[in-house]
Amino acid sequence: MPHVERGMAVGLFGGSFNPPHEGHALVAETALRRLALDQLWWMVTPGNPLKDNHNLAPLGERIAASERLAENPRIKVTAFEKALGQSYTARTLEFVRARNPGIRFVWIMGADNLKSFHRWQDWRRIVNTFPIAVIDRPGSTLAYLSSRMARTFSHARIDEDDAATLAFRPAPAWTFIHGRRSPLSSTALRSAAPRA
Repeated sequence: MPHVERGMAVGLFGGSFNPPHEGHALVAETALRRLALDQLWWMVTPGNPLKDNHNLAPLGERIAASERLAENPRIKVTAFEKALGQSYTARTLEFVRARNPGIRFVWIMGADNLKSFHRWQDWRRIVNTFPIAVIDRPGSTLAYLSSRMARTFSHARIDEDDAATLAFRPAPAWTFIHGRRSPLSSTALRSAAPRA
């Protein structure tokens, strides 16, 4: 895990990044700025339990490509989940919290993941572990109104004007951040790639 100092506000941005693209970089930069974070951990996962990992590029390639995109020195590309031997977010977040006392973490996710978030293993535990920032993505702007997570935890939603305070709030707490969006998606990029 990247080095942190007690009292820091750190965003956790996980995904398979298969491949990473400018849309991911935009989410990371938006989160750093709007949430007033000291760091953002760009966490490249070994795989995704909810997706077909058949076309998953090797972890090393996805890390290298992510590092090329993450130009801001406050963005730390890491793949520490590989050493944990699992890829369930709820367990990863519990591990991160236990290893980093005194750090204020925020889980970062694109709005395109909000629609299916209730299918993630122990999704309620994720919401109750760290505050969550949902960053707008094309076609997903209304997910904060219609998703099961948004409805279940509507009482914990804070206004995006208060996003800079999110890291200092106890979970459950979440916000939806509107802003510039990239039309890029990993699925579309994989589909457009020439077949070998």
